[in-house]
Amino acid sequence: MTQPTLYHIPVCPFCQRLDILLTLKGRRDEIDFQVIDITRPRPDWLLHKTRGTTALPVLETADGRIIKESMVILDYLEDVYPERPVAQRDPYRRAVENMLARMDGEFLTQGYTWVMNQDPGHRAALREGMLQQYALLNDFLLEHAAAGPFLFEEFGWAEAVFTPFFQRFWFLEYYEDFELPMEARYARVRAWVDACLAHPAAQQVTKEEVVKLYYDYAKGAGNGALLPGRRQSSFAFEPDWRARPWPPRNKYAHSATDAELGL
Repeated sequence: MTQPTLYHIPVCPFCQRLDILLTLKGRRDEIDFQVIDITRPRPDWLLHKTRGTTALPVLETADGRIIKESMVILDYLEDVYPERPVAQRDPYRRAVENMLARMDGEFLTQGYTWVMNQDPGHRAALREGMLQQYALLNDFLLEHAAAGPFLFEEFGWAEAVFTPFFQRFWFLEYYEDFELPMEARYARVRAWVDACLAHPAAQQVTKEEVVKLYYDYAKGAGNGALLPGRRQSSFAFEPDWRARPWPPRNKYAHSATDAELGL
């Protein structure tokens, strides 16, 4: 092996974090990105490397050692490629960005719980829960970075952590008609989200791609699982997502067939 290898899933937000970091550092071409098809069982050779675990991304170093978990891999890449630092070097500023980055867990859990919900009666409560998450981010940014748009002067560590989920939550916009209200309590986080979405280093996915590939999530089936009556996952590589029609927006009233999804 002549260079590190990253085993990843297309449009996976955790994998995209690493892509963003490497892009910011100008080092993306120094990593061999190997795509893993999550609609099929993990290959034996990969399970041997990971000691049986299936979660991705996984980084294999140039000398064959294995590193798991996106945040751990982020830290490793930041240390291995220090020339263009993305993480803050000042201890206090580093602590601030880490506090913000640690808020990602409840944020992403709320978003994925909502998109996978199948009970229309739960929509209002899930929407309120999502708004509470944005309000918490808004308050944090007002305390530590009122001027904005980023946490510090440039798109950095916290932005690399959160931006993939801002993009994945396009599925909430499409399938749940969710938008941040034009209210003062969300103004600061709205500016942050907009600046993150527009940054050149974070253009690995499009709204169309996310909406089409995550249709099965919107029907309650994640990680390549097949829904009843379906033969192919919306995460399948073929046909290419660009050639497929947009899925039906009303996920509660209808379950699209493979044919309707262009699969």
